[in-house]
Amino acid sequence: MTLASATRRPATRMPDTGGRRRPVDHGAWFLVLPALIPILVLSVGPLLYGIALAFTDAQSGRTAPTQWIGALNFQDLLHDTLFWDSFRIGLLWAVGVTVPQFLLALGLALLLDQDLRLRPLARALAIIPWAMPEVVVGIMWRLVYNPDAGILNETLRDLGLGEGHDWLSGLGTALPAVIVVGVWAGMPQTTVALLAGLQNTPRELHEAAAMDGAGAWRRFLTVTWPALRPIALAITALNFIWNFNSFALVYVLTNGGPGGRTRLPMLFAYEEAFRYGQFGYAAAMGCVMVAVISVLLAIRLAGRLKGDEDA
Repeated sequence: MTLASATRRPATRMPDTGGRRRPVDHGAWFLVLPALIPILVLSVGPLLYGIALAFTDAQSGRTAPTQWIGALNFQDLLHDTLFWDSFRIGLLWAVGVTVPQFLLALGLALLLDQDLRLRPLARALAIIPWAMPEVVVGIMWRLVYNPDAGILNETLRDLGLGEGHDWLSGLGTALPAVIVVGVWAGMPQTTVALLAGLQNTPRELHEAAAMDGAGAWRRFLTVTWPALRPIALAITALNFIWNFNSFALVYVLTNGGPGGRTRLPMLFAYEEAFRYGQFGYAAAMGCVMVAVISVLLAIRLAGRLKGDEDA
């Protein structure tokens, strides 16, 4: 059996409905309501309220009634260099975490897909960071980066590579240090998704490719990657959104310091809302972030649809 014969599938035809619409089962909506109501109440409702709040001058501790000010908050945002600096840092953080996270998770998934001894134990250990709360992860890595007694600096001293460094307080090392933590904490979920895709790839395709003389790298390009590509695109898009909206991990590690070098957009909006009481202005920041993420998702979806049409 060759690779061409293994991948050939019989053509399928859509059922002929004679041009008539399928009847709508209105009773199915009652089955959806238990899941739909919490989404509307806990997600859509707060989103709409936040959008409305962005067009007001809402502040904490204010006795005067909240006034509708139109797009004034958004005009102020256009000239707020601190916000755009945090936006740039957020993009650097999201890309710096998402790309290594995917590459390392892909390698780990390929390794865990092999027939290794103690494979169940290795798979269990691989998802431990995913099971830990972000606050716990942040506290643990603060201990690792501790300038006086942290395991990282102690290891460097034992190897004769210097007297250590204050990783989370250095202007040039704070962002790379928190990116390492973000990669470590988020890699398991990407690994699980890719491993599921690998296990759903028919073994017959690999056997057929091997019989055709394809090596390991060639089999990865012609068999493994085409099967993983939809999963990889979906998980990287979700990871990018999740990483761009990160808050707890960086808040525990650096609280946005030093000098704002790790102040992500969510941290900046949090400070404006709960430290300075500018709820309307913070809501406008949230609207901008939602708009940017929506545009990126639209571009991603358009590219995916175009790729499906070409295929």
